Amino acid sequence: MQSRFRMTGKIVLVALVLFSGVQPLFAQNGDESQLKADTLKIGIDSAENIFVRQNLQLLAQRYNVDAQDALILQAKLWPNPNLSVNTLVYNTQTKSFFPFGYPNGELSGGISQLILLARKRGISIDIAKANTELARYQLYDLLRTLKYTLRTDFFNIYYLQQTARVYDEEITALQKVVKAYDQQAGKGYIARSEVVQVKAQLYSLQSEYNDLINQINDTESELKLVLQVNHSVYVVPDVDTNSVKALDPAKYALTALIDSADANRTDLKIARENTEINKLQYNYQKALAVPDLTLSLGYDQQGSFVNNLTSLGASIDLPFLNRNQGNIKSAKAMIGFATATQKSTELTVQENVYRALQKAYANNKLAQSIDPAFSGEFEELSKAELDNYEKRNISLLQFQSFYDAYKSNVVQVNTILFNRVSAFEDLNFYTATNLY
Repeated sequence: MQSRFRMTGKIVLVALVLFSGVQPLFAQNGDESQLKADTLKIGIDSAENIFVRQNLQLLAQRYNVDAQDALILQAKLWPNPNLSVNTLVYNTQTKSFFPFGYPNGELSGGISQLILLARKRGISIDIAKANTELARYQLYDLLRTLKYTLRTDFFNIYYLQQTARVYDEEITALQKVVKAYDQQAGKGYIARSEVVQVKAQLYSLQSEYNDLINQINDTESELKLVLQVNHSVYVVPDVDTNSVKALDPAKYALTALIDSADANRTDLKIARENTEINKLQYNYQKALAVPDLTLSLGYDQQGSFVNNLTSLGASIDLPFLNRNQGNIKSAKAMIGFATATQKSTELTVQENVYRALQKAYANNKLAQSIDPAFSGEFEELSKAELDNYEKRNISLLQFQSFYDAYKSNVVQVNTILFNRVSAFEDLNFYTATNLY
């Protein structure tokens, strides 16, 4: 009787393992209806389209580009002319207020215009244009970074969900077995120690599964923030596995990848633009050392040595005490700082590309070493294990050990496959090009 029940229990276990479906990831947490999510099955191209349209960080950076672009217009504007008018408020001799005209009134005025020298206006325009270009590069760099996050999270969720299915199948099967064994143990058909061992394995799997679900949900949260979709949406990645299998690091030479990164990496463009901006700032500070000229035209009704005096004047500061020495020295030092930062960024870019290609080759080679028939062979092995159990060649614990090994292998395989895809995403990111 005990042997027959054990065999029946094992048949139930294998059947559940082979044919049970995956339960919703939120169903494991009991009646938490307020956390129920709407499923959104989406491909990578559609996800990128949603991201470009809806991401608020990109929208904010676009406003920053517009703001910097408006400063070009501001830099092109000339200083406003200055108009001054003076009149007599009270004539003490005639005891009259605001007298105008002869012989008792007085009216004087003038208009002046500041003339910027040493190309201050031209350099200011160049700085404004450079800052606008810098803002555009920052937008593109944000786009590159967020796109990398989106794509990496997308594939990470996909492979984690594949792993979760294995846990879900085994947990569902063991829950059935534990329930049946509890009933039979009370009748003395099964040793209590055997039930305890099965329960211990079940609890261990449930703990691992809970950690896995938390990892998936954390990644889901980050992906939803990038996509700017509602928190109640649960994203299910739809991956074109044939396209993923076709990825090949040998398609591009290292020199071509480095050239691509040199031409397209926005963080490198930002470093170069900062160097140019600091050179412009240095020129501007030197230009500030040159005083500006003020031209003026004046009129005095009868307050000068002749009536109706019309005068032309010019004024300029004498650069004896302040020649902007400190700002010039600081700006020159900032050129050195920006140049060193640019060179460091260039070396970092080259090393990033080299390491990414190295990882792509290594992870691709490891993934190709996996036997594609592994999943199918497990079904045959399961039948063989069941046959051995029926013949009492193996124990319950041996059968469980076999399935644990299968579970661990599937987890490892999914990790290897994700690392392979992630390595190609690194190449896209570090070259700033859609190579794959």
